[in-house]
Amino acid sequence: MHRLSVDEFKQAEKLPLVVVLDDVRSMHNVGSVFRTGDAFRIEAVYLCGITSTPPSTEIHKTALGAEDSVSWKYFPTAIEAVQQLKSEGYEVFAVEQAHGSTMLQDFQPVKEKKYAVILGNEVKGVHQEVIDICDGCLEIPQFGTKHSMNVSVTAGIIIWHFSPQRSQ
Repeated sequence: MHRLSVDEFKQAEKLPLVVVLDDVRSMHNVGSVFRTGDAFRIEAVYLCGITSTPPSTEIHKTALGAEDSVSWKYFPTAIEAVQQLKSEGYEVFAVEQAHGSTMLQDFQPVKEKKYAVILGNEVKGVHQEVIDICDGCLEIPQFGTKHSMNVSVTAGIIIWHFSPQRSQ
């Protein structure tokens, strides 16, 4: 199937996207984000607050080794992660339903820019103080009775939107 080895993955060109997990409780969600991140060759996953980190049997159950290929860093708070990303020239967006958010279909990533997206806790979402220091909020339109989606599903939709393959 022409899959990259972990070493080849680490050397390969990456999608200039960092996914930040802000107090994500479920290790299965964390593992799924790693696995989707590997599929689209994102730059990194930043794990913040109570979000678990590898090595972990529970993360590995859904990551299936992607926790070894995708680079990751831990930060005590998502605020610290956002501050570092901004200092490195990233445009940072919380993925959240908020006043003034941009609907995902109305946002077109610019090829020359580096981006980071913050995904929040399964119940409480992205912390307000993190939203306040982001460059904006992206919102996935929803038409049912629920006001949120699973973190790993959200990650897949968002990462796909930033993928250049989407427009080919």
